[in-house]
Amino acid sequence: MLTETNFLVPTSYYVLLSAILFIIGVTGVLIRRNAILIFMSVELMLNSANLVFVAFARAFVDAGGQVLVFFVMTVAAAEVAIGLALIVSIFRKMNTIDIDELHEMAG
Repeated sequence: MLTETNFLVPTSYYVLLSAILFIIGVTGVLIRRNAILIFMSVELMLNSANLVFVAFARAFVDAGGQVLVFFVMTVAAAEVAIGLALIVSIFRKMNTIDIDELHEMAG
């Protein structure tokens, strides 16, 4: 008879998927010049970290990782609210969100 434990995905698969997502996020931050795309890449990196936290919480049967994910998601939501407000404000003033053109704001 098959039980629920026979269908569990190994934790290493989750860690590998999280590493791939994190690398995509880092690549997006380093290559992209659009503030919105950089912002999305940072969120992708946060979600990849959340995936690892949940995977290890399940592997070690501990709710600590899931609680940490809750706090990371709360901080990410606040970051989105403040970050998007800043991006909209900069766009209204400069008519662009290209990072290369925004360096002229200093001074």
